[in-house]
Amino acid sequence: MTTAPVLVACSHGTRDPAGRATIHALLEGIARARPDLDVREAFVDVQEPEVADVVAQAQRELRPEPGAASGAGAGGDEATEVVVVPLLLSAGFHVHVDIAAAVQDVRAVATGPLGPDPRLAEILADRLAEAGATDDDAVVLAAAGSSDARAAADVEQVVARLQAGRRGPVSIGYGSASHPRVPVAVAAAREAGARRVVVASYLLAPGYFHDRLAEAGADLVTAPLGPDPRLVQIAVDRYEAALRS
Repeated sequence: MTTAPVLVACSHGTRDPAGRATIHALLEGIARARPDLDVREAFVDVQEPEVADVVAQAQRELRPEPGAASGAGAGGDEATEVVVVPLLLSAGFHVHVDIAAAVQDVRAVATGPLGPDPRLAEILADRLAEAGATDDDAVVLAAAGSSDARAAADVEQVVARLQAGRRGPVSIGYGSASHPRVPVAVAAAREAGARRVVVASYLLAPGYFHDRLAEAGADLVTAPLGPDPRLVQIAVDRYEAALRS
């Protein structure tokens, strides 16, 4: 039973132990930043619990059967808000279908994904510097990919912000579902005359897609975005914006 507001941090899910640890660290960061919240994890693929089940469980706890006692008020008349924050970088299928369905017809809301927040471009710039990239290198931003055009539009905004701070060109490559794929984008950058090509991993955590970036033919590959305290703050900001709206 809970009487605290519930923040459901919903990520994609991965079988990779390092990826799971990165997402868990992000959840711990959110919980430390907002100790007044009941922070729960959920997933849209690969791992459990599924987001719909987590939301439903929170609803049962916050809105008990009529006649049952509850810290939120008998009968749930003052039920605490449940907010789902997608720990995803763009608004694709999982945001518009899976997460949207989880909050439909219940006393819960879902925020937008973490991207395209300007702070993500800052993290990308830091990861490039850490990897040894120079301002003249050609950069291929490697995103997971989605068949949803809205997801591609989100990625393009991040690329534009990253490009604004660099001399060398910044292009996009995708791991799946969209084109061009990362190896094709790397080859195109070389054909355009780049002396070095760096893949900037636009992924939250290690996992299958990040592992494939080493095979794309680039000179350097950056680390994923997480863990980073700015990701925590973006998630908290999404939660607070949802309550205000």
